[in-house]
Amino acid sequence: MKICVPKETVEGELRIALIPASVEKLVKKGAVIEVESGLGLSCHYTDEDYKKAGATVSADRKALLSSADIVVRIRKPSIEEVATLKKGALHISYLDPFNEAALIDAFEKAGVSAISMEMIPRTTKAQKMDVLSSQASLAGYVAVILAQEKLKKIFPMMMTPAGTISPARVFIIGAGVAGLQAIATAKRLGARVEAFDTRPVVEEQVQSLGAKFVKVDLGETGQTAQGYAKALTDEQMAKQRDAMAKHCALSDVVITTAQLFGRKAPIVITKEMVARMKPGSVVVDLAVETGGNVEGSVLNQTTDKNGVQIIGLGNLPARVALDASQMYSSNLTNLLEEYWDKEAKVFKMNVEDEILKGCLITHEGRIVNDAVKPKN
Repeated sequence: MKICVPKETVEGELRIALIPASVEKLVKKGAVIEVESGLGLSCHYTDEDYKKAGATVSADRKALLSSADIVVRIRKPSIEEVATLKKGALHISYLDPFNEAALIDAFEKAGVSAISMEMIPRTTKAQKMDVLSSQASLAGYVAVILAQEKLKKIFPMMMTPAGTISPARVFIIGAGVAGLQAIATAKRLGARVEAFDTRPVVEEQVQSLGAKFVKVDLGETGQTAQGYAKALTDEQMAKQRDAMAKHCALSDVVITTAQLFGRKAPIVITKEMVARMKPGSVVVDLAVETGGNVEGSVLNQTTDKNGVQIIGLGNLPARVALDASQMYSSNLTNLLEEYWDKEAKVFKMNVEDEILKGCLITHEGRIVNDAVKPKN
């Protein structure tokens, strides 16, 4: 069974789907692996590194894709590239299936099975394959580093002969994977950290990292079976913004991480809240790629609103592409190994398997994922 890895073509995407170490593991299990020439250069892996790991290298992208039994990548393919895949092939990548109906239709019509990596269930068994968590953790780290670069003061308290410098105040909205990593990073840098989440259940995790948990009585809230925060009512959102406005006004840095899976991110920081913040403050909107948490944030730009810097840079994991690639590659390899038949040396598709039922979108010419199927 041939596994092929094309280069990423989206501008600014420096991550790679399979690193040489993962290639070597899969080759030892009997996989035939072909990679596109130059695949690993963004992370300083050469074609020779892939050859040493047991892969073959091709400069013919179209031939590589059309001959693949399995295609693995990070970004979703173009509809034109789906048409080049052979019937019965398996494609694995991020797919954004709730917002890419035309792409899913293309997989269905081409008879290509498609696994969406962001749909991997958040279960104990699937934890080792959970790319959303691994990449979100890096995004939380990078968000703090970007904020520190923009802030014209240091994070830690410092006692000097010239006097004592107070620690920076950091307020993090959302204590999921990204938020918790942002808390841990800001604390390591010496900041005074506060955090808010609609899920009271995360209070203990926030406190365990040394941050103060901001409590707001929103009435009944909770989380989905996948561990995501549930959407708030308009009344709850207004109450939340009211309480957060005070904390934002006191903060040097605000980092927002609130996202609703498969839906537009909620606005949690309004322009009025930004106007109340101190000039020189920094806001990092981690949800900018799904609509943004901050009114006025612009994808891939840093904007200035009355002296407040709003960072709306997308794809933060790509800013630490080497580690991000290692983590994605490990998650992907774990998925392939989970269903790899050692005797037949093939990926065995069990559509009734709990994990595959969650992330398999199309198979044998039809949409098989209940969450993605069109509602009649």
